[in-house]
Amino acid sequence: MRTTAFWIFGILQSISLGVIIFLVFRSLNIINGGNVIGLDTQSVLSIVFPLFLLLTEYIIYSKKQRRKQF
Repeated sequence: MRTTAFWIFGILQSISLGVIIFLVFRSLNIINGGNVIGLDTQSVLSIVFPLFLLLTEYIIYSKKQRRKQF
């Protein structure tokens, strides 16, 4: 049950973070009147950073679960 909750909320958190990152850089591009970073870099940052964060959280979560079993 806890693993299911972790994946549900972890994925929702990653999606929210990706959207926020995308919108922040989009806003900076609009304010600047030009490109702060390109659309390809913006898309990569919006996808890779939240996935890396989710992976890191899963590694920490799985280590805590193993300690509780012993």
